[in-house]
Amino acid sequence: MKIFTFDTTLRDGTQGEAVSFSVDDKLVIAQKLDELGIDYVEGGWPGSNPKDEEFFLRARELDLKHAKLTAFGSTRFAKNRVEEDSNVRKLLDAGTGVVSIFGKSWDKHAKILGVSEEGNLKLISETVSYLKAHGKEVVYDAEHFFDGYLTNPDFALRTLEAAQKAGADVLCLCDTNGGTLTGRLAEICAQVRRRFDGVLGIHTHNDTDVAVANSLAAIEQGFTHVQWCMNGYGERCGNANLCSVIANLELKLGHSTIGPEKLGSLSSAARFIAELANLPLRREQAYVGQSAFAHKGGVHASAVLKDSASYEHVSPETVGNRQRVLVSDLSGRGNILYKLKQHGLAGRLSEEARRELLERIKQVEYEGYELEAAEGTFELMVWEALHPGMRFFDVESYEVTTKMHGSGSRSTATVNLRAQDGIHSATATGHGPVHALDVGLRKCLSALYPKIADVRLTDYKVRVLEPKKGTAAKVRVLVEWSDHRKSWSTVGVSDNVIEASWNALVDAIRLELMRLTEQDPTVEKAVEDYCWGV
Repeated sequence: MKIFTFDTTLRDGTQGEAVSFSVDDKLVIAQKLDELGIDYVEGGWPGSNPKDEEFFLRARELDLKHAKLTAFGSTRFAKNRVEEDSNVRKLLDAGTGVVSIFGKSWDKHAKILGVSEEGNLKLISETVSYLKAHGKEVVYDAEHFFDGYLTNPDFALRTLEAAQKAGADVLCLCDTNGGTLTGRLAEICAQVRRRFDGVLGIHTHNDTDVAVANSLAAIEQGFTHVQWCMNGYGERCGNANLCSVIANLELKLGHSTIGPEKLGSLSSAARFIAELANLPLRREQAYVGQSAFAHKGGVHASAVLKDSASYEHVSPETVGNRQRVLVSDLSGRGNILYKLKQHGLAGRLSEEARRELLERIKQVEYEGYELEAAEGTFELMVWEALHPGMRFFDVESYEVTTKMHGSGSRSTATVNLRAQDGIHSATATGHGPVHALDVGLRKCLSALYPKIADVRLTDYKVRVLEPKKGTAAKVRVLVEWSDHRKSWSTVGVSDNVIEASWNALVDAIRLELMRLTEQDPTVEKAVEDYCWGV
């Protein structure tokens, strides 16, 4: 069955506490949702703020191939004639072919507004009729429908009748407070389905953590229009998550939404919009999160190597994600073998060497290292197992100072390294002690290994491991690197944040040199000239 998809990331999603999009962001997201195959993209409320008015003005230049851009607003104010209501006028001025309006379905709200039940029905019918007379496709959002139905079902149903008789194309039931549990919601949806023909929709919030389940329950009762937000963004605890609902409808229930060819773009779309929101994509997010198909336990990893379906309910590629096997103190030999294959090194370590590597991993994890997020450190350990005793340089000493001056500060680092030809020293300044050490380390090595200039630091994170010890606590530093071809992370642990950072810096450089010895003849020659133990 075809399920019509209605995305409200640009309206309801922006009501989330940490979510804020510029007009340019919203235009780009609308285009991305169109490429994903979403049927309706609700762009905002043009009568509520200048940003949304500007969005709809500029959105006329968008080249949407599939999605219908939708403007959102309310029924007319009780004191206004519909043709004179500024909110309704803004909906028309937005220039969209579709408008979505909400009205009161809960008698409690009508009383708060000082509107009689009959007066409320008139607000709904007159607004829908007016918009239909102006050629609009109208989605009617029955606000607080489920709460209203539980206290006064007759009134709640009459609001739907008023909208439908006035010509509404979709009647969408909203669990606005997000407090309705799935069983009760399904019962109410079934009763509404028996009473109303046409397109019925569902709009759920996640305050009881069942927004996705509630959306699916409504679909199973015959509803064919579903509203959501990308990555579950939205007010309070968020809205139903677009990614989870689409994947479940397509892969679990056999319905048609965006189609299997577009489903493979789901993970990249989720990451793209998370980046524009400047929010991390939740690692544990179903289907699209980095951990959705990650395997840590040794038994799990061993089984996945033989048959991925043993611990994966769908193929990660169907939603554009990928399988990951993690290495940690919970790892078994299967985890190690998987990672070695991933790096193309599986045939180069003996069974005994793999066993020793596993024991070393468990020991460093016990000391506070975390190799799940630091695959570069794991890869370095593999290279060290392949080339025991190979040393590109030894650290003689390093020193870093930070001096305050005026309203700013300046950090200076002095680094001394020993290679086979003697001591190499460098002094460098930087934006903070870690940056100064990074620059100093590179200056020391630049004459020996010019390719190191291609490696750059792209991210830096510090995690306190022993919070009860305060500023004396052990910390874990995770540093991300790129050489313009690939990215990797290395980790350092110490009760001194500078030392932890330095260890992560040094390991990243050593890893790149290990790789380069097999890729670049000039580096291999440098190894012969300057390394021990080759």
